[in-house]
Amino acid sequence: MRPVQSGEGGRSNDERELTLRNAHLQEALALCVALATAIPARGQGEPPAPQPSELKSLSIEQLMDIDVTSVSRRSEPVSGAAAAITVITGEDIRRSGANNLPDALRIAAGLEVAQSNGNTWAISARGFNTTTANKLLVLIDGRSIYTPLFSGVFWDVQDVMLEDIDRIEIIRGPGATLWGANAVNGVINILTKSSRDTQGRLATVGGGSEERGFASFRQGGKMGEGTTYRAYGKYSYRDSLALADGGSARDPLRRGQAGFRLDRDDTGNGGLTLQGDAYHGLAGQTVVVRDDTTLDGANLLGRWTRTYAENSGSNLQVYYDYTHRQIPRWFEERRHTLDVDYQHRWPVGPRQDLVWGAGYRITHDQVGNSPGVAFLPDSVTENLFSAFAQDEIALPRHLRLTVGSKFEHNRWTGFEAQPSVRFAWVPDDRRTLWAAISRAVRTPTRYDEDIVFYTSGLPILEGSSAFKSEALLAYEIGYRVQPRTGLLVDFSTFYNVYDDLRSYEPAAPPAVFPYHFANKLNARTWGLEGRVSWQAASWWRLHAAYAYFDKNLSLDPTSYDPTDGTQEGNDPRSRAVLRSLMDLPRGFELDGTLRYVSRLPSPVVPAYTELDLRLGWQASERLELSLTGQNLLHARHPEFGPPSPLREEVQRGAYGKVTWRF
Repeated sequence: MRPVQSGEGGRSNDERELTLRNAHLQEALALCVALATAIPARGQGEPPAPQPSELKSLSIEQLMDIDVTSVSRRSEPVSGAAAAITVITGEDIRRSGANNLPDALRIAAGLEVAQSNGNTWAISARGFNTTTANKLLVLIDGRSIYTPLFSGVFWDVQDVMLEDIDRIEIIRGPGATLWGANAVNGVINILTKSSRDTQGRLATVGGGSEERGFASFRQGGKMGEGTTYRAYGKYSYRDSLALADGGSARDPLRRGQAGFRLDRDDTGNGGLTLQGDAYHGLAGQTVVVRDDTTLDGANLLGRWTRTYAENSGSNLQVYYDYTHRQIPRWFEERRHTLDVDYQHRWPVGPRQDLVWGAGYRITHDQVGNSPGVAFLPDSVTENLFSAFAQDEIALPRHLRLTVGSKFEHNRWTGFEAQPSVRFAWVPDDRRTLWAAISRAVRTPTRYDEDIVFYTSGLPILEGSSAFKSEALLAYEIGYRVQPRTGLLVDFSTFYNVYDDLRSYEPAAPPAVFPYHFANKLNARTWGLEGRVSWQAASWWRLHAAYAYFDKNLSLDPTSYDPTDGTQEGNDPRSRAVLRSLMDLPRGFELDGTLRYVSRLPSPVVPAYTELDLRLGWQASERLELSLTGQNLLHARHPEFGPPSPLREEVQRGAYGKVTWRF
């Protein structure tokens, strides 16, 4: 690894950074120009370019009628869903000023979102948050983006055009009955718009102090009767975080991505979707060493749907995903995944609605080991077989009972069952009382069973072939009500019982090294989550949300774990979000998000309150200008990581953005 010198070739670090930044901006503009010239323009007879999302004109009642699919794998209004669910619409994202997925997720108080360095985030729901959080399942258009390496998400490579997102459905609590292992504490389902809703051209360009430069281009059009498409390309350069002394951590994130989506509508009887993406990125890693991590990947997804009757249909989804990550002289992984999923909805009589399905996934990895860390063996092929069934039964007096289970077979622990029972009382379209009992598991991964960490050639921490699935039994209850027009109140509470969580045990106590992973940690967690949405005036909307969380960890009597379970998550007790959205005269918008996160206990991270502001101007039907300020209350603040001079801190920033539809 090559240390950074104070000057090379007669140029200072600042000069080289400026040259690099200009080069990246030139690459971004070249990408947009190339796409614009490569894709044919719309015919003169086609409709004009689409306007910004129309969701901003919907009332709170209409927003609560938005259909969601993550709770029951069938379309249902969010107001009647028997789960703790939050929907972030595309309009919410636009007006938040967020320029990436993690920042967009911050507006949901039910999620813990903390940035650890310039390209790493810790994101979870209902506790156990780390940079390798492993109890939250994340999907993009039905494609799972969790890695079997550690059952978590590499957020630095999750990059979609935010303007193409239709909504983000966030379930807090187990979703394993439908989505399988690792949907333990929640599910995030990111759904993009059909290409029918993204016709015409859209271009964005912007930059600022932290979001140094970004640009994107999208072209949508028609390919014959009933078939539409879009293609896009984007590039972004996100600056490094700061150190405690104010110096740069030198870990920027630079990435580019391109993709397409094609949709065919079979005259109301179903349809076909084909979409894919490819990306390349560089992520800085250390303060002194500038050996960047290389990020590459691509995916291709096809989905066929068939409608037999109003409440009956089926779909078949197949996707292939390739990922590559290389940290020079430390670690490299190449992974290929093929997934097949079939689902069928079948009403059984007038009172039952049955959804069932089956799936198969095969994933193969090849790992490049180093003297410091190794996966043994260095290549593994895993097969996952699954099936599920869920039946919704309409009972008298506006009651609804939903029972189901997911059944899976994996190479690590064999057969796993994950059942749930959900109850809902929906007397009218303004009130929903619900309760649920669910079981979910986090199955072992390569990290749990095959990893070895070395120091001076000696192993200090090893995985264990005897590692078992971590198990959760969750109890939830919630109430959702619209007491009057323009006002929504939604709250839920939960009590979770975890068994067989990961612990760190010496191989032969009282000897210390090497440590092995074991399942001798248990936990009890509980909490309360609430939100209020209020249409204060026709031009002013307010959203307030609060989440309280607490947990109690306990080790088995035979455990020698010196960490007392503190390695399994660092969680704030309280989180709160207050959002204000104002539609001002002459096309102006003024939006603010105030966020509070309480102290993290171990390692300690101080509580903080931050404010984001966005001023937008719809200059014309086609042109939108905006200026966003982020983290305005402090010059910088830490969000995650142990106290040290090298702990990285998020900085105050501002950027401008131009969006042109043509």
